[in-house]
Amino acid sequence: MSSPSAPRSVLASAGERVTPEQTAGLVAAALPLSEVQGKRLLLIVPDHTRTAPIGMLFKAIHQHLGSHVAALDVLVALGTHPPMSEEGIAQRLELTGEERRTRYSNIRFFNHEWDNPLALRQIGTLSPEVVRELSLGQFELEVPVKVNRRIFDYDHLIVVGPVFPHEVAGFSGGNKYFFPGISGREVLDFFHWLGAIVTNMETIGRKWTAVRRVIDRAGAMINLPKTCFAIVVEQGGAAGVFAGTPETAWEAATELSARHHIVWRDRAYSTILSCAAPIYDELWTGAKAMYKLEPVLAEGGELIIYAPHIREISVTHGRYIREVGYHCRDYFLGNWERFQKIPWGTLAHCTHVYGSGTYRDGHEKPRARVTLATGIPESVCREINLGYRDWREIQVNDYADREAEGILLVPKAGETLYRLGSPDGIGH
Repeated sequence: MSSPSAPRSVLASAGERVTPEQTAGLVAAALPLSEVQGKRLLLIVPDHTRTAPIGMLFKAIHQHLGSHVAALDVLVALGTHPPMSEEGIAQRLELTGEERRTRYSNIRFFNHEWDNPLALRQIGTLSPEVVRELSLGQFELEVPVKVNRRIFDYDHLIVVGPVFPHEVAGFSGGNKYFFPGISGREVLDFFHWLGAIVTNMETIGRKWTAVRRVIDRAGAMINLPKTCFAIVVEQGGAAGVFAGTPETAWEAATELSARHHIVWRDRAYSTILSCAAPIYDELWTGAKAMYKLEPVLAEGGELIIYAPHIREISVTHGRYIREVGYHCRDYFLGNWERFQKIPWGTLAHCTHVYGSGTYRDGHEKPRARVTLATGIPESVCREINLGYRDWREIQVNDYADREAEGILLVPKAGETLYRLGSPDGIGH
C-alpha cells in the first residue's frame, strides 16, 4: 500500500479518460496480493446519486484479487438515503444480470442501515472539548460515534467513490464514505448542522473545513486497514484516480476536482434555471441543483430547480421537512426552542435549500428566491415555504444563451460548482 504522504494515481491525457488497463495497474499497486491474500475484504461504494465509473474499479479489484481472498463483499454507503435493491446495486457496479448470476454470484451485497441500532456499533465519542476544538468554538457537546458493525467482520476496507465539491464537507469523498456513508445518526446530525451554521456559501468547494475535521477525526476511530480509491469524474469517466489512505487519496483528488468541477464566473445572475440531473429522484438529493449554483445567484434573484421527474421531497425525511419548512439558518436559530428536537441533519438540508437570509424581529428575508418546477404539487411547495412554477409552462431553451442579460441555464446541475471570481488563491 502507498505511504500516507504519497498516494498513487493515474491521470487521463487531455481529452481522454482513465482506461480499464490503467485502473488495473493502479489496483495491483495499491492492493498487493501479499497484503490481502486469504483475507476478508469489504468494498464500500456510493449509491446511484453519485456519478462515477464504479464498475470499472470494482471489476479491476475483483479481477486482481477475487480468487485470492476469503471474501469480497459490497456495502452501499447510503447515509440516510433509501436502500437499493439487489438489481440496483448490480447496476451501480455495472454488472449485467448474467454477470451477477455467474462470475460475481459469490459476492454479497449489503445496504447501510443508519436507523437500525442493531446494525451499528459505537467506536468512540467526540468529547465536548474535542468538539469545541474541531468546530472552532461553535459547539461544545458530546457526540457518540457509531458505524455499521458489519465492517468488523472484515480484515480490510476498500472505499471506492468520487470526489466533488460538497455543500456540507467542502469536498465529498475520503472518510465521508464512513461518515455519514455508513455511520449512525448522532455524528451525522452534528456535523451537518455544523455545516449549516458555517453555511453552504462559506463551505462548498473549500478543502479544509470544520466538517472535514470532524469527519477525519471520526474516521481515525475505525481501527481497520483501509484503502481508498478517490475518483475525479469527467463526463461519466475518470479524469484521474488516486489510491492511498482515505485522507491522502481524498486530498490529492480535491486538487483535480477543483480544476474539473468548479466553473468560475465574473458576474452573478438574476435568474438561474438549474436542471437537476436525472440521477436525483427526490428533492433531498436534487437540491444539489441549488447548492452548486447559490454562489452565482444574485441578491434578490431567483433560482428555479427544474426537475419534472422529482415528485417526492424525501422518502426518509419528508415528514420533518413538511413540519418545519425550508428556512434560512437564522430563522431556525431564532426559534431554537421550537426546532432543536428536529433532527439536525434535516434542519441543515432545509437551510441549504432555502439559502442565505436574515431573520429579524420575527421577519424572515431570503437573500434570493428558490422556486420548484418539479412534479411536487403547488400546495406542497407553498406548505414547505418554496416557490412554485408549473414545469410544463417552462421552455428550457428560452433560458439558453442569455448570460449577458443575467440569465443562466445549467442543463445538468448537481455536480459542478459555479463560483464568482477566479481560482487563483481561492477555495483551498
